[in-house]
Amino acid sequence: MVRIRLRRVGRKKAPQYRIVVADSKSPRDGKFIEIIGTYAPRLAEGAVTINSERANHWLDVGAQPSDTVRSLLRKAGVLKARHEARLAAKLKAAAVPLAEKPAEG
Repeated sequence: MVRIRLRRVGRKKAPQYRIVVADSKSPRDGKFIEIIGTYAPRLAEGAVTINSERANHWLDVGAQPSDTVRSLLRKAGVLKARHEARLAAKLKAAAVPLAEKPAEG
């Protein structure tokens, strides 16, 4: 199974993480498939940067985010935009077109 999870980088007492797509059996800092973002917990602003296009691609093909990554995706607005897009597509498919009114005259 493919997971979206954190990979620790940075020095001791100054953690930084890369948000990576990896096989669930590979170790935390081991082999990965793709880097889709970064997370710096010690920064106030700009702590999370995510390539939402690639994150959506991996979510579409069935990658499961870890709990922490899911909360980071929520903070970055990726999950909200994904939900709204899916809801809009569902509503558009269910919408019935209005009949044209005949011109009065």
